[in-house]
Amino acid sequence: MSSPTYLAYDYPLLSTFWTMLWFFLWIMWFVLLFRIITDIFRDDRLSGWAKAGWLVFCIVLPFLGVFVYVIARGKNMGRREVSQARAQQEEFNAYIRQTAAGGRSSSVDELARLSEIHDHGAITDEEFRRAKELVLTGHGPAEHSDSTARAPGR
Repeated sequence: MSSPTYLAYDYPLLSTFWTMLWFFLWIMWFVLLFRIITDIFRDDRLSGWAKAGWLVFCIVLPFLGVFVYVIARGKNMGRREVSQARAQQEEFNAYIRQTAAGGRSSSVDELARLSEIHDHGAITDEEFRRAKELVLTGHGPAEHSDSTARAPGR
């Protein structure tokens, strides 16, 4: 028999299974360690000293540090991750809305601005009605401001 054949007899299937199991357990351990380190830096409620303390604890005594962190603060790890994902999604959606609008304001924004100007008494009811019609028909933004509403001859 050749040497590769002897290796197959010397390292049976069960040993291969156990080696793979330990290999994946080590990978899972490092994933957990890096998630905890990320969570330490993500948490805004921790002070800088608390972050440094948890980080040193998890690096110097990794097994104990990780287990204590998961027991003490693990319940909120998922919540912090979800809140960060939501905040990122909201920022992305706001960016898309702003980019899609091309820098111009929507008709809802224009109507809200017109309503504010009208409530402050800067424009009359008739001017408000005409400007609102312009915005709703899409013929142009409401361009009435305090200076044009009070200008003589209008």
